[in-house]
Order: sequence, then C-alpha cells, then structure tokens
Amino acid sequence: MRRISALCLTIICFSNLYAQERFENVSTYSIVAWDSITGDVGVAVQSKFLAVGAVVPYAKAGIGAIATQAWANTTYGPRGVEMLESGMNAQQVVEMLISGDTGANQRQVAVVDARGNAFAYTGSGCQEWAGHITGSGYSVQGNILASDLVVKAMARTFEITSGDLAERLLSSLEAAEKAGGDKRGRQSAALLVVRESGGYSGFNDRFIDIRVDDDSMPLVELRRIYNLWKQTFLADAQMRLVELLNKKRKFSAAETVMKRAVDDLNAEVRNRPDDPEVLNRVAWTLASNDIDRERALELAKRAVKLAPGKLSYLDTLAECHYRLGHYEEAIAIESELVAKDPANDHYWRQLQKFKEAKQKGGR
Repeated sequence: MRRISALCLTIICFSNLYAQERFENVSTYSIVAWDSITGDVGVAVQSKFLAVGAVVPYAKAGIGAIATQAWANTTYGPRGVEMLESGMNAQQVVEMLISGDTGANQRQVAVVDARGNAFAYTGSGCQEWAGHITGSGYSVQGNILASDLVVKAMARTFEITSGDLAERLLSSLEAAEKAGGDKRGRQSAALLVVRESGGYSGFNDRFIDIRVDDDSMPLVELRRIYNLWKQTFLADAQMRLVELLNKKRKFSAAETVMKRAVDDLNAEVRNRPDDPEVLNRVAWTLASNDIDRERALELAKRAVKLAPGKLSYLDTLAECHYRLGHYEEAIAIESELVAKDPANDHYWRQLQKFKEAKQKGGR
C-alpha cells in the first residue's frame, strides 16, 4: 500500500510539473483598443499556443475589452467585464483583479473601457521579454517576445493607422510579427470586436469574432478570413451603424463611418474589377442606401454583362434604375424576372414597388 501511495504521489508531482512546464510559459502578444468614432472595443491576439482565441479575449459592447494572458487567469475576463459594467475604470479593474490573485506575478492583463481609458499589468514572473505600453484608447502587451521592439511596433502602428478598429488591430499584430514577434514562434490568432447591435443581423454585439486555432502562419490566415468577413458582412453592418448614429444625432460620426464604408466598397471593386458577384454586391449596397446611384448603375450593368443569366443581378440593375427614377426601365426588367421566376415573392414585391413609384408621378 505504501509503494502504491508513493507511486501515485510521484505521478501527481510529475503531472503537475509537466502541466506547469507546458502551460505556464506561453508566448503571446495582444492589443486591446477603443474606437472613438464608433465606440467599438476589441482585442486582437497572436500566440504560440493552441486556440488562443478561447483564452485571451473578452469584450462587451459599451463596456470594454480585456486581454488575459501569460499564465492566463481566465476568470479575469468575465469578472473584469462585470467590474467595468459596475462603473469601475480600467485601472481600478486591473488593480482589483490582481489584488486577490496569489498567482498575480505570473499574469499579464490589459483593460480598455468604453471611454478609452486603458491600463495594463505585467507580473514580475512573466518571462522575458515581457511588458506593455498604454496609450490613448489602447494597450499593447506581450511576453516571451523577441524584444521590446515588438510592443513598440504595435503601439506605433495602431497610432498611425486609420480606418476601422479591426483593421488597426490586425495591422498592429502584423507589425509585431515583423518586429520579431514571439520567441517561440506562432500557432494561433484571434480578432474580437464588439459593437452595439453589431452582430449578425443586429441580434447581438459580436461584430467580429474570428479565430485561427492552429496554423503555421496564423496572422496570414486571420487576415484572409477577415477579408472574407468584410466581403460578406461589413457593408450591411456599417449601414446599420450609420442609421444608429444618425438616430443618436451623432452626425459627424455617421459621416465618418459612411466614408469608411464607401472606401471599403471601392477597394473591393479595385481589387476584383471583373468579379460579377463583387460588382453586384457593391452596386446593391450603393443603390439601396442612396450613396452613389450613378456609380451603382454602372457597376450593376457591368455585373449583368459579365453574368447575363443571373436573375439576382438583373434585380439589382432594376433597383438601380428605380433609385434614379428610371421607373419604366425598372418595371421592364422586374417584369421579366417575375415571368421567369413567378414563385419568387421578392420579385413581385419589387415590381409592385416600381409600379407604385411610377403612378406617383414618375415617368
């Protein structure tokens, strides 16, 4: 019995040492930040660790964002968000989190609140190079890095990069990698940005939540997925935000977001000028939001020319004519669509809309 007990004790001790060796020394760099225009908050992170997006980032729209790393205490995330929600600022939250943690010297944590206040902590037990830089509306931090140049590159890049918060966060990670990144390499990355009603169809605040759990080049893959996300979701999300900002009478912010959205749409067309799907999507977004109706019509015509049999592209062309007051052209196109697909309720509704507009005084 004594031999069995001794063997069990040996196995337990070895297992604890093995777990500590495997999980304590995790190299990671991250950024938490706030967008003063949109109010978005977010976290971006890269690590030599499997599925870092399941461990480091936490955020809630209108409240703040948190990154917990090194030998991460994952309770920091939800507890920190609750503290922010109660009215505490970023510094108070960090100080409260580490004050009751016996392992605080091995933690690294950063918080940004919804007013742009940022604060970070790097425990003395975090392996070199480890540290952080806080600035207006952001904090960058990392451990087991090539040098302090990594966080300096992140901070500088965030400050000089314009545009959406997600783009600035990703650019900061990419700058960190170019400056040396993790000493131990790379494995996973994640990008989390939250916004009021910013999630799918406006039902939650998960504006952007994408991850690369295991890849030899996680930032390259994260950028690829982000570009796909932009093509699929960004335009609609930006239009919802413009509407929300206008309702709140934040007209300057709405104008800035609209400009960002148009710039993104134009970039899509420049990058894929002969892709009818891109041309059609951009044309619909421009027309349906009355942004640049002449440009929308031009793009819709190009899409139909490239894919003449695509009924949805013809529907976009009809919508573009309608927005310009070309009601007869819109009715003619939509009538053709109804004849080809009489079971499509959308085409019937479109046709009725065009006819009613013509009856109200259109040509």
